[in-house]
This record gives sequence, structure tokens and C-alpha cells, in this order.
Amino acid sequence: MAEHKVQCRRVVDAPPEVVWALLQDFCAAWHPHLEWLKPEKSGQMRVFKVKGDDTIYREKLTSFSNSDRVLRYEHVEGICDIDFYRGECRVEVNEGKSVIHWFAHFSAPEPRAAEIAEGTRLIFEAGLGALSEIFVLKDEKVIGMPLLAVSSTVKHEGPLLLFLHGIGGNRKNWRSQLYGVAPFCQAASLDLRGYGESPLGPDQSRVDDYCHDILRVMQHFVKEKVVLCGLSYGSWIATSFAMRFPDQLAGLILCGGCTGMSEAPVEERISFFKARQKPLDEGKSPKDFAQGVVDIIAGPNASGPVRQELLASMAAIPGTTYRDAVWCFTHPIERFDFTKITCPVLMMTGAHDKLASPSEIRGVVERIHAAGQSPLVQFEIISDAGHVCNLENSEQFNYHLLHFMGIHLKP
Repeated sequence: MAEHKVQCRRVVDAPPEVVWALLQDFCAAWHPHLEWLKPEKSGQMRVFKVKGDDTIYREKLTSFSNSDRVLRYEHVEGICDIDFYRGECRVEVNEGKSVIHWFAHFSAPEPRAAEIAEGTRLIFEAGLGALSEIFVLKDEKVIGMPLLAVSSTVKHEGPLLLFLHGIGGNRKNWRSQLYGVAPFCQAASLDLRGYGESPLGPDQSRVDDYCHDILRVMQHFVKEKVVLCGLSYGSWIATSFAMRFPDQLAGLILCGGCTGMSEAPVEERISFFKARQKPLDEGKSPKDFAQGVVDIIAGPNASGPVRQELLASMAAIPGTTYRDAVWCFTHPIERFDFTKITCPVLMMTGAHDKLASPSEIRGVVERIHAAGQSPLVQFEIISDAGHVCNLENSEQFNYHLLHFMGIHLKP
């Protein structure tokens, strides 16, 4: 008998917790060579068939750690002329990226051992290559007036999951969510007109313009249905879309509010508008008051990198865009009729959100539920997070996001 070891490694441009969320499922059928895979014994055993091979293989999970991001398994059935075969998959972090290590240690007589080693290496490399492609984000432009910048994941069947940022954000704020859903559905994040790489339109933006921009994005990705996930201003836009195009919505994920100023008295809207315009009228830009905004929207325990991203996003907004968005936000054209929401709804807000407190959002959830048209209304509080809860606690946010998509919105 001869013992062999096979070791393969690949760096993936995605956070390790996101990559591990896929790999930790011992019975997930993500490998491109699989024809089918089924769990046995409550997921502690997997049985599968490889494309072009009539052999049935079985492997047993033997060791597992979410803390160390490692799982180990051993061969039970399928490989001929083998004494033992043990595998290990591990995810480590290096400068924010994931380093995936895949090992095998086995014993077999020569020359069979060399054949198994070569076959194992090919299987490992194909799997790691597929993982790399799953987590690639593509930046592109949606044709029309104005051009719209989007970042997107690989194509999947089913509805498009489209992320809409807040009044102080941009499409890059959703990178963790794009990586998180990439293995399961096609998703995109949009720079609203005037933000990031999307120019403003020729006229003052109105909510109908944003809604038609969403339709353009759907057409670009050839999708008849969309799940909208909006934060704050983006949540208000998503709900406005639901009022106009309920038949094209597969789901709504509303974070940090949704009613915006649609229910505020005229005096409150005017006061809000004037307060936000004042520094611009005095010659300042969003960069000049970005720190003050961050101090309001960030939770008390927001990390340095999160606060820096919030600051950079706010500081990057052109003054003309900020004026445009604030005017649109403070000039709503309707009070929302929640009976028009006929799709599943998930509402989330940060435990420390000063702009959309849990008690306030819980009240909106009750109103949507009382309207009686949504087949599901789910409410979650994101712990230890402020207004931009998807950034401050992306792991918990992604958990609820994936559960909602996976359970209620399967293709």
C-alpha cells in the first residue's frame, strides 16, 4: 500500500463567512461534476453520482467546526482498491478574502494510488474553480436615460433580487449581501440615479422615475419577477414600486423603514427639506457634514471599518444628487395602501436604529399584516446595529435574507 496526500488551494474574492456558509453544508450539490447528490442519516452521510460515471459514492462527515471553518469527511463506498480515504475542507481569511484549502489523505496499492491522486486533484481544482466563479461580481451599465450602474452575481433561474441603497449610500454597500446570495439566486445592486456611477436624469427625480428604473434593470437581466431589498430611502422606493407593479413583485425586503415621509404632515416635510437644504445653500457639500450623519445613523458599537464605509459613502454624494433625492423624499405623491402588497414581506431594522426604531417598524409590520393581502409578513431586529443594519451586522442580516429567499421564494 502507498499513502498519498493531495493539497489544493484557491483565493476567492469574498468574505470567509460567506464562502463558509456554502461549504459548511456537507450535502450541498454545488460541485460542477455532480449529476446528483442526496443526504443520508440526517445529513451526516452524502451519496452522489458523478457525471459520466455509473458508480455510486458515499462519504461520511467525521468532524465539523463553524468556529474554525473546517469540515472533515471519509470515504465509505465507491472508490475501488482503496484502504482509506480522508478529506478536509478549510476556509481561512487573508486581507478580507477567503483562502480555501482542500486536502485528501489516502492509501491504495500502486499504480492505482497515483490514479486516485490525479483524479482527486482534478475534482478539487474543478470544485475550487466553480467556487471562484460563483463569487465573482460583475459591474455593468443598464442602457437608457440615464445610464444605470449595477453590480451583479452569476445568473440563476427565478426572480432577480435587487438591492436599493439609502439616501446616503451607493451600490457598494450591498457587497456582503451580493456575495451571500450568489450561490442561490441572481442578484444585483443598483446605483440610484445621481449616485456612484449612475448620472442624474435631465429633470428632478420623482418616485415614478425610480420605479421605471427598476423595470429597466429587470429587462436588462431578462427577469419577469423581482424581489426588492431596500434600505431607508431604497425601502421607500421599493414600497412605491409595490403600489404600482404588484404583479411583478415576488417579494419585498424592507430595512430601516418603508413609509418614508408619505405619512408625515406637510409642516414636518417642509421642515425636513429646509434643514437638509440649508448646508447646501451655505456652500457646503455632503462631504462637509458626512461625519455628523454617520454619528446619527451608526450604532453605538459600529466598528471602525463600518464607520469608515458609511463616511465614505456619504462624502461621495454630489451636492446636486443630495438636493435631488431630498426633494423627492419630501414630496411623496401618495399614502401607501398596504392592501396592494400581495407578495411575502420581510422587514428588518437595527436594534439601535434612531431613524426607524424597532417599535416603529413593528407597527408597520402589524399594519401590513392587518391589510391581509401578503401571504407572509416577517419581522426581525438586527442586534447590535444602527440604521444601516446590513453593514453593521451583515452575518445576521444575511441569515434572515437567505432564509426568506430560500423558504418562500424558491424558483
